[in-house]
Amino acid sequence: MISIGIIGDGGHSRRIQKILKKKKLKYFIYKPDRPKYFDKSAFAKLKKCKAIFIVSPNNTHYQYIHKLRQGRYIFCEKPPVTNLKDLNKLKKINNGKIYFNFNFRFLKISEILKNTKKYNLGNLLYANLISSHGLSLKKKEYLNSWRSNINKCPSGVFEIVSIHYIDLINFFFDIKNFKGPKLINYSGIGTSFDTSHVELKLNNNSIINIFVTYNSAYIKKFFFLFSNGFIEQNNNQIFVKGPAMNFDKKGFFKYPKTIIKYNIKDNKDYENSLFKSVSIFLNHVKKNKSFTNKSFNTSIKSNKLLLK
Repeated sequence: MISIGIIGDGGHSRRIQKILKKKKLKYFIYKPDRPKYFDKSAFAKLKKCKAIFIVSPNNTHYQYIHKLRQGRYIFCEKPPVTNLKDLNKLKKINNGKIYFNFNFRFLKISEILKNTKKYNLGNLLYANLISSHGLSLKKKEYLNSWRSNINKCPSGVFEIVSIHYIDLINFFFDIKNFKGPKLINYSGIGTSFDTSHVELKLNNNSIINIFVTYNSAYIKKFFFLFSNGFIEQNNNQIFVKGPAMNFDKKGFFKYPKTIIKYNIKDNKDYENSLFKSVSIFLNHVKKNKSFTNKSFNTSIKSNKLLLK
């Protein structure tokens, strides 16, 4: 039986706890009094665990990794860190046992992006990603959350949600540079930012727009345009369309045919991606196996893009 400790007991921590319960694994929750993040007596118990889940406010991640990395496996929520100073220190302490939870790599849309050659879609030309839900519209709940506090979450929704999509692009494509981010507090609640927009440029000069907000209706709308077709997700449906050379009887271009269509449940898709991510981590722990340098370095690069 793996000895497991979890730092934090918020909503995301409870999602991870649910997965551990499903796997019939016991765990210890370390929940220090705020704003004190280190309770010596409880921390001693935490240090006896073989695997640690860091699901605390973003600005505390490096402190916990630094104190707990020796002899333990670390599962750390994204972003790994919130400043370049900590990022540079983090690069030097990779021991093969640190895993960052970029679970969007395991969404259905990611599985499709991984297999674009299978669908003969060609080269990526352009993408537009819009993700929204109304967290900041829950005014009191949002105000009382660390997510609205600029000291605990310096770039707001950008470092909580946008980084997932930046990492998804970084995982499958080569990012050359990016413009932004443009950070806005549309709701006026709290001191951090509820909306972000960033424009990525790939090595082949393709443009990727990523717009994320806590200040509107729930929507996930993704569009990836390739030279020989496209991928489109509109909430619970994903279409792969192609080829580009599709004509009507008169020889005019017409809308590409559906290569494949997926009906998904968006919340279930997210839950599955988190389950896969946690399972990968636990599998390495059980087998005393090291994580690849690629896994660590890709996460560091995604974090660096966030901090630029």
